[in-house]
Parts: sequence; C-alpha cells; structure tokens
Amino acid sequence: MAPSQLTRAIRERNYAIFAAGFACSGFGLQMLTTVILWDLWLRTHDALVLGMAGLARALPVVALALVSGHVADRHSRKHIIMLTQFAFVVVCGAFALASAVAAPIWVWYALLVASGCVRSFNGPSRSSLLPLLVRPENFENAVTWNSGIFQAAAVLGPITAGALMGFGMPSWQIFLICGALIGVMGLLAMKLQPREEPRGNVTLTMRSMFAGMSHIYRERTILATLTLDLLGVLLGGATALLPIYADEILGGGPVLLGWLKAAPYIGAFLMAVWIAARPRMRYAGPALLASVAVFGACMIVFGLSTSIWVSMLVLFISGAVDNVSVIIRHTLVQTRTPNELRGRVSAVNSLFIECSNELGAFESGLVARFFGPVFSVVSGGIGTLLVVGAVTGLFPELRRLRTMSGKEPDPQS
Repeated sequence: MAPSQLTRAIRERNYAIFAAGFACSGFGLQMLTTVILWDLWLRTHDALVLGMAGLARALPVVALALVSGHVADRHSRKHIIMLTQFAFVVVCGAFALASAVAAPIWVWYALLVASGCVRSFNGPSRSSLLPLLVRPENFENAVTWNSGIFQAAAVLGPITAGALMGFGMPSWQIFLICGALIGVMGLLAMKLQPREEPRGNVTLTMRSMFAGMSHIYRERTILATLTLDLLGVLLGGATALLPIYADEILGGGPVLLGWLKAAPYIGAFLMAVWIAARPRMRYAGPALLASVAVFGACMIVFGLSTSIWVSMLVLFISGAVDNVSVIIRHTLVQTRTPNELRGRVSAVNSLFIECSNELGAFESGLVARFFGPVFSVVSGGIGTLLVVGAVTGLFPELRRLRTMSGKEPDPQS
C-alpha cells in the first residue's frame, strides 16, 4: 500500500496537531492508571479494592453521560477539551499529594470519582470534534490513526510507569509527570481550527438529552455494536486483576505489570497500522463478531495460564482483535450520526464503554474476591462467547453489515 494511503489523515494540519496532543495525553493517562492500580494493590492486596477503583471511575460517567453529551452539542467542543485537559492536570496534582502523605484509600476513591467527572465531559467532546478536523473521505483513516495512537500510548505508558516504579521512583513524582504530559493536549487544542457545521440551538430538556439514545435505538447497527461491546468486555475484561496476576500468579512485580498491561495494546497498535494501510474495510459485521469471539477465547486461555510468555501472547492477540471492534464501532457511531447529535451520541457511546470497562473491572474484582482470580477471568471469557452467540441471533443487521460508513443499505446475506 502506498504511503499516501496510510498517512492521508495525518497530513492534514488540524489532525496532526490533534494527534500530537492525543498521544501525549494518552501516554500520561495510561501511566496514571498503572500507578494507581499498583499502589492500591500494594496497600491492600484485595481484589475487591481494585474492582472498586473501576466502579469509582465509572459512576460519574454513567451519571453525567446525558448532560455531558448535551454540553458537547451546545458549546464549543474545542474549549471543552481544553478545560477538561487542564482539569486532569489538577487531578494528577491531587494524586501526587495523596501519595506523598499516604492518604487513606477513600481519598483515592474520591479522586477517581473526580477524574471520572472530567472524563465524562472530555470523551464526548473529543470524539465528536474529530469528524470536523479532517475531510470526510479521510475520516475512517483518522479513526484508525486515533486507535493506533491510543494503543501506542497504552503500550508505552504502562511499561514506562512499571519501569519507573521498578527503579524506585516515588509514585508522587510519576503523578506529576503524568500531569505534565496530559497538559500538552490542552495547550495544543488551542491551535485547532475545526470545520464549522450547523448544530442548531438545542435547549436542555429531557427530550434533547435522550435524543442520542433515541438515535442509537433507531440505528440498529450502532445499537448492536454497542451492545456487543458492552456485554462482551463487561464479562471478559481482566485488566483490573492484572496486578494479582503479575504479583502472585505469574511471579513478577511492577515491571511485569507494565508489560502485561501493554501486551494487548501492542497487538492493537499493529492491527491499527495494518488496517490504516488498507482500503476501507469490507464485511465489517462478520469481522466484528469474529473479533469479539476470539477476544473471549483469549481471556479463557489467559485465566488458566501460569506461563508469562503464554499470557503475554494471548493478551497480544486479544488486543489485536479488540481493536477491530474499536475501529468499527467508532466509525459507525460518527459517520451514521448527524453533527447536531454527535456529542449526545458520543456520550452514550462513552457510557457503554465505561460500563463495559470500569463496571467490568468491578465485576471482575467482586467475583475474584469470592471465587478467586482464575475463576473470574475464565468465567468472563465464557460469558463473552455466549454474548457473541446471542447478539448474532438477535441482530441480523450486524451479520449483514458490510460498509462502516454511509447510509446505503447493506446487502442481504
């Protein structure tokens, strides 16, 4: 594939600026999450505490999703991104202080809730701004680049955090580094010049807040995709339990934790590069169903593995196939949603993501508390396979989905 095919989005000035800031911010946020999980595990050695961390991050997003989506559609998305990035910097500073003075666990939970509040406004604005930064014909490529940048940050962030902790750097110093990296996105956002598109003058009413949900319900392919992601990752995710596997099952420490957290994203990054260099995806629906099924199988193998190399390999594969579903889902949500609804639909999308990732972490921690981490991960992988079967039967639209963008009807199977 010609280099011009691979880099068509990144050659646009707006997206190049956005991508640079997104890379720095993602790197800092991944470091932040890794240090928080390891510190909580070292202080408590309690799987439920790790799960509760996910719950603390998820609840604000669930509570504020409809309001944050309305705000993204009513106000400047660029300015919201700037404000929320600087708010993240303040949260990082608070984590540094809490770590330096050995604050009680409830303080950590309070700061996680605060970070969840910031994320609830940051995510919908960032997602709904992206289509206005590139030409429409380059949007799918921009989504793939975004996914690849996120995966790269998610590889380097945990590895760097684990290495710094392994070399003895205090957590509070790492939190300050995270804040500096996240702040770069806020500064670069000032230079963005998004394309203007009509959005209307939407007033805050119950009907306007639920408009995003109504659109998703009408767009059955989007509903099917979000349902598959929500239930599949809710049951099959094992991220919250990685400190236990790194410390007790696989016999490592913070350095191994960094590599375990990075392994799925290495696979996802390579998958993103491969997809970016190819023409538009065909047979998107079958590819999505297959990718989630393979993800569930990988979780079963990971749960049973006692080998570092086998565990790393299946996490690598799980990340690669998961990125297929990420790209399909994000492209569908943005291209099949009118601009005046993108903030609210992106907020609902964020709600689904948070419920799957963070509430999934709580579910994993809760089950592990009573039945052990191996049972938690293996049973979750089995549950993911059952979800794929159910969604395949309930949503024939997804089986027939060919193209990810546009309104043309998909050919019948």
